[in-house]
Amino acid sequence: RDWSSDVCSSDLLCAWLVSVALVAPAFAQAPEVPYGQTRLGISDTDRDGTLYVPKSYKPGTGMPLVMMLHGFSGGGDSQKRLFALAEELGFLVIAPESRDITWGKEAPGFDDDVKYLGAAFRHVGGLVNIDFDRVALAGQSDGAVYALSMGLAYGDTFNHVIILAGGGLIEPIRRKGMPKVFIAHGLKYTTFPIDLSGRKNVAQLKKEGYDVTYREHEGGHGTPAEVVRDAMVWFLDTSKHQ
Repeated sequence: RDWSSDVCSSDLLCAWLVSVALVAPAFAQAPEVPYGQTRLGISDTDRDGTLYVPKSYKPGTGMPLVMMLHGFSGGGDSQKRLFALAEELGFLVIAPESRDITWGKEAPGFDDDVKYLGAAFRHVGGLVNIDFDRVALAGQSDGAVYALSMGLAYGDTFNHVIILAGGGLIEPIRRKGMPKVFIAHGLKYTTFPIDLSGRKNVAQLKKEGYDVTYREHEGGHGTPAEVVRDAMVWFLDTSKHQ
């Protein structure tokens, strides 16, 4: 069975760049840009997601985008700190919500979560212009585990992957592209011990040729505000794209 054919025929993430590129220019000229924090409004259930568009966004000019996946039982509205950074530094945020209590309850690449992420990305691409040179898939805790696997599988779309307090790498069903990776992990995080997750992931990814930036901190599950800020500054660094 050809997995990549299944993904494309299911209209999942591998079609994002094409679909968004076709749709975005027509819709980005619409007078009503959803500035600030708004719900995505694309789900048939209470679990939907949040979009944040900073005041500095200008229709017709692409802006970097971060898709941030929440931790266990979290929600899109919980990303207040990230929204503040988006306003300060100038990037778009999609904060989708897992279809169940957490991410990846089925086989990665075939589950309802990946279908929803694709739909959310396309929806936002119809509202605003995206800078496709700077598109990040990020996650915290459970969301970071899912983001790392999906980011490596869809590295042709997500050229940056940001992993905050994630667990050990779950090998994706494929690898595509070579995204740049930022990993941060706390020395006191007992759920995902650092030697079995952060440090192990960094060693493996570097051995495989990925460009990895790594930060350790004294905390546990929560990632300090200054480390999250460092991750976003790293993501926005245009010198990496020259």
